[in-house]
Amino acid sequence: MSEKINEPVLTNRNLLDRFVFTREYTERLVEFLQVEDFVIQPTLFVSPPKWHLAHTTWFFEEFVLAREDRYVRVNPEYAYLFNSYYNDIGSRIPRIQRGMQTRPTVAEVFEYRKRITESVVEELLREQNNPDNATLIELGIQHEQQHQELLLTDIKYILGTQYLRPGYAQDVFQSGTEHIPVTTEEYISISGGVYAIGHEGNSFHFDNERPRHNTLLSDFKICDGLVRNADYLEFIADGAYNNPMLWLDEGWSWINQHMINAPMYWEMKHGIWMHYTLDGLKPVEPETPTTHVSYYEADAFANWQGKRLPTEFEWEIASEHFAWGDRWEWTCSSYEGYPGYRAVPGAIGEYNGKFMINQRVLRGGSFATPNGHSRKTYRNFFHPDMRWQYTGIRLAARL
Repeated sequence: MSEKINEPVLTNRNLLDRFVFTREYTERLVEFLQVEDFVIQPTLFVSPPKWHLAHTTWFFEEFVLAREDRYVRVNPEYAYLFNSYYNDIGSRIPRIQRGMQTRPTVAEVFEYRKRITESVVEELLREQNNPDNATLIELGIQHEQQHQELLLTDIKYILGTQYLRPGYAQDVFQSGTEHIPVTTEEYISISGGVYAIGHEGNSFHFDNERPRHNTLLSDFKICDGLVRNADYLEFIADGAYNNPMLWLDEGWSWINQHMINAPMYWEMKHGIWMHYTLDGLKPVEPETPTTHVSYYEADAFANWQGKRLPTEFEWEIASEHFAWGDRWEWTCSSYEGYPGYRAVPGAIGEYNGKFMINQRVLRGGSFATPNGHSRKTYRNFFHPDMRWQYTGIRLAARL
């Protein structure tokens, strides 16, 4: 349907080049949409593509450009419309109402992006040696890369809930697709001991990846491959969604309340399991990694196998022994600060710390994660019922 988006790794490029490429790549991701697709918001946890385009632009305007007294905002009301969760900045539109706003128009949002991109480029050229600006622009790049993945998963949800199940695009990503098969399922043994966990060095990282600290691990083993759809089909066929002994109490309540009997986007048609993918509705492929499962489902599957999910610390230590990056991998670790963690002051400190409650950590990345964005210390996090991201399962066990 379309040629692949050229997505080179951004490492070793200067900040200006990385900024411009990131801004352009976001816009290339929405080239395949119709104008009607930009505004719709079918559920609370999905944001309209137009909002993503504007919010990532507002981030640069608010945290880079507006720090200068001489700066005149494009539209002061955009802060209310396109702020996400920064309470320190001011009030904002309720999240569920993001898709109710037809104005600014899609064209006006693209013009807003153009103006802010040009202004940040001017700022970079004028103050190339300003370390504070460089730090904030780097954070803005990383923030926009996060939204590039969110944008894709939100587009998938928007199109996947349409009656006609339209495809987004086929073979878009140079770095891979959601159809890559699992090639190995061997267990690796890792000896227990005291291990250093967390980001090391001065390269970019989010504050939740530090401080680096020691953690005691027992002997364990971990699978070098992700759970395949073939394995998950057996789980379904064995009646696992009707067996309360496999499920956490909250998970059992959740699947019954929402009548869940398969991963998100799966549906039975004429006796065949089908799933919606970015290139349309397809038969479930047995050898590809299971995806779009909640923490509850991942935990129940592990119980069914007589295994468990790894802790995030086990995952980090073992990650050098297996390939990762096709799916975000649920761990059994609660999302909380490392020993000695302190959020930075002000609105930037709201980026991670205030979400350290009632969520689980995911590690790795997915094929939709921009090249060069993830690393083995990266800590993603979601509530245990969330599954619209490209989530998957890796099993572990005690030795």
